[in-house]
Amino acid sequence: MRRDRTGEGRTPARGEGRREFLRCAAGIAGVAAAAGLGGEAHAAGAGVPAAGLRAGPPVPSDRIPFHGRHQAGIVTPQQLFAAFLAFDVQAENPVQLTGLFKKITERARVLVSGELPGDEAPAADRPGPDSLSITLGVGASLFDDRFGLTAQRPRHLKPMPAFPDDRLVPSRSHGDLSLQICAQHRDAVVRVMRDLARETSGLMRLRWRADGFLNPSGASGTPRDFLGFKQGIADPAFSSAAERDRLLWVTPPCGEPDWAVGGSYQVLRLIRFHIEAWDRLPVTAQERIFGRHKASGAPLGGRAETEVPDFRDDPKGARTPLNSHIRLADPRTPATADSLFLRRNYSYDGGFDTDGRMDLGLVFCGYQQNVERQFAAVQQRLEHEPLAEYVTPVGGGYFFALPGVRTGDDWFGSDLLHKG
Repeated sequence: MRRDRTGEGRTPARGEGRREFLRCAAGIAGVAAAAGLGGEAHAAGAGVPAAGLRAGPPVPSDRIPFHGRHQAGIVTPQQLFAAFLAFDVQAENPVQLTGLFKKITERARVLVSGELPGDEAPAADRPGPDSLSITLGVGASLFDDRFGLTAQRPRHLKPMPAFPDDRLVPSRSHGDLSLQICAQHRDAVVRVMRDLARETSGLMRLRWRADGFLNPSGASGTPRDFLGFKQGIADPAFSSAAERDRLLWVTPPCGEPDWAVGGSYQVLRLIRFHIEAWDRLPVTAQERIFGRHKASGAPLGGRAETEVPDFRDDPKGARTPLNSHIRLADPRTPATADSLFLRRNYSYDGGFDTDGRMDLGLVFCGYQQNVERQFAAVQQRLEHEPLAEYVTPVGGGYFFALPGVRTGDDWFGSDLLHKG
């Protein structure tokens, strides 16, 4: 599709949105720092597959079980608010690192229960569990020579590369640890950050942070991202345990270290939208970029968002452009069936940058069994897609979400650190 319209509704020249963004690169470090983040947007130039697997609607305020084979916060239905934090570990030896993991476990176990020791507020004023989940991941840098863990690094865990459409800022990328904190209210998320900052002082230092929210659903029931398209139009095939074992969890046949079984690879991406350039595009051009109707969410030529696009009768892209987002992200062929993954995305609102442009975007969060087979393969198909002119990944990282804490005597990373 050639976008060369002129006048009030003109389409910006190729790269105009990105050039505007790069001129204010000095302000990038603040993207998502005071942010808010939302659902499962189609920012797939940012690496979001159109037919990914979604986590479901928000859950009521309740207690999310802490113990189990897998961590909470992965297949848990999405809560309304989230914070994603990456840390550099300051522990000086394996003993201190073990102490850090045990402390995070101890505090997480208490915090998700909603029963805070020493809380003097009247019972009716206490926050309660608030559907709180705390998910801990480890980055590739934790497996250097500091703690004797090099041989235990998950096979596909490495620093997230800069893909061709990225502009990654080092201070907003990577980290030894990741924490995903989700709850139904913003104050519950802040309460966890405050508690962990106090209890782990001196053992880890914040590297970057992104805060997010789910945009409210419209009358049709599906929320929209800040680009105006419906979020979460995806194949909800994750209800099957077999599908989870095929696409989400590390299992023994994966050839990973024994301690990693039950964990999952986590990809975080901080993605800024060039909203001013996007808003100047005619709706028809936006729809051809995505491959969906903006109003209904249906694939082009369809009527309902739940319709599954079928590209077999459109080999030349007359209906759905060959370079549209949904067609590149998920061609819906047998060869690409194993590249689906679970998404837990949140929108962010970072206010305005120093040039007066709105800092809106997405914190993309994806979970999968194999980051190379899944996220990286999708990202490679999306290189230089038309949407990439209007979104720019500026940070994030690859992490490995640890297996769950199985009992009251267990702790995060117990098998990893016993083997290290």
